[in-house]
Amino acid sequence: MASITVENYLKRIHLLQTGRNELVPMGSLADAMGVTPGTVTTMAKALAAEGWVEHRPRGGVRLTESGRRMALDVIRRHRLIETFLVKILKMDWAHVHAEAEELEHAVSQRLLERIDAVLGHPKADPHGDPIPSRQGALPRTPGLTLVSCPVCAATQVVRVHDQTPAFLGLMGKAGLRPGAQIKVLERDLVAGIVQVGLSDGSRRPLGMAEAAKIEVSV
Repeated sequence: MASITVENYLKRIHLLQTGRNELVPMGSLADAMGVTPGTVTTMAKALAAEGWVEHRPRGGVRLTESGRRMALDVIRRHRLIETFLVKILKMDWAHVHAEAEELEHAVSQRLLERIDAVLGHPKADPHGDPIPSRQGALPRTPGLTLVSCPVCAATQVVRVHDQTPAFLGLMGKAGLRPGAQIKVLERDLVAGIVQVGLSDGSRRPLGMAEAAKIEVSV
């Protein structure tokens, strides 16, 4: 059994690793974990000794296959718990992340599978993050955002990448939740503004930085 600290490190490394063979720089991991580089280096050596990661001094870390499986298991727990809190307990989607961070380490596999069944085996959590399967398969998302999708094409919000309460609260009020039918009406690169048309006919201006955090499918 991995400790809570080990689980948190493996999950974070997976989220930082955009490719399975990519090394995550130690500085990036230290920033993500909110600890000093020295602390991360010590932890990386311990994780490598246990077979969870491959550690390259001055290079970074990458998950081994066992580390990847453990990371996906933690991510699965986290995202199913978030979905349960929103769908069943009716909690605000902007405030479930911190709760799931705590509960993901305590929930048993038996209870998790029951939660999954009650929810109808969802493929994504309330923010659109894909939920790994029990076998460790992670569905892919489109990769298009409101910055890169075609202008005037009908699109659907599939994922919100910034999950801070302030951003989720803003997007919730704007109607930009996963499942929303929208289209980019105009993209002004000089002004840095994306005009988004909503299904009710209203318009919503977003800054480029905000628009880049909204993933859509065409």
